[in-house]
Amino acid sequence: MIERAPTVPLRDWHDRLAAGAARTPLESPDGARWLTRWALVCLIVATTLVLACGYHAGFLRLNAWAASYPDWIWQCLTVLGDERVPFALSLFFSLRYPRVFWTLILSALIAILYSRGLKELVDSARPPGVLAADAFHLIGPGHRHHSFPSGHSVTAGVFFGVLIYHARLVEWRLLFLLLAILAGFSRVAVGVHWPVDVAAGLLGGALAAWLGARFAARWPGPATDVSVHLAIVTLAAVLAVGLLYDDGGYPGAALMLQGLGAGALLSALLQYFVLPLWRERRRGQGVETGRPQVS
Repeated sequence: MIERAPTVPLRDWHDRLAAGAARTPLESPDGARWLTRWALVCLIVATTLVLACGYHAGFLRLNAWAASYPDWIWQCLTVLGDERVPFALSLFFSLRYPRVFWTLILSALIAILYSRGLKELVDSARPPGVLAADAFHLIGPGHRHHSFPSGHSVTAGVFFGVLIYHARLVEWRLLFLLLAILAGFSRVAVGVHWPVDVAAGLLGGALAAWLGARFAARWPGPATDVSVHLAIVTLAAVLAVGLLYDDGGYPGAALMLQGLGAGALLSALLQYFVLPLWRERRRGQGVETGRPQVS
């Protein structure tokens, strides 16, 4: 008689999503204050740069300062704003913290409207489209159009903003804030955005994270809906696969992206298939032997 291989029951995923949702409060007033204050600072910086010094203010000086550091540092930081990277990183915590995962998805949708909408509306020239090639340090692709706002900064602001909102320790919030700022600044360092673009990008990312958190608190159901959750996880896994062979034009970050993509896929495989199958097999063995199994 052929033994039927165990399958992952939907009950297992549903139970783990429900348990994960219980770990995360629907709202975080302290996290909301962090995001709104961060957004206000970004607004002040962007407004001051434009009104006091002009749209191109600060670029040459900051770009020259960044050039004193190895290019690979800025390449590794700038890919944190690659849209595929937050999705891949989310696979490490999507099942354990489904509410954080759901907040990230809603925030990302808002951020896309902000970033893509303003890029089409403003369509300002980037540094490679304005400055001579020998006037600044360029790393990677020399994009020329759709400068405002910085899309990578928006992405970094959204991802780390959601983590800031849900983090419990101040030390973690400071780390996430620092990473978001460095990812945004790296766009000046690689020579494809003006400082104003970065400030506006981080502003939009922080506001999108704040709005996404509010919507997620009022519409929490999909966070524990197995079909919705697995569909988004599948999309995240597909994007993580892309990191294995496409460095986004930054070869200095290729190894980091490959490690991140492989780690994210392995984490998802373990969480969603290997461990549930192992638990199901244990349950089956408990039924056969008549011994109760502890879940």
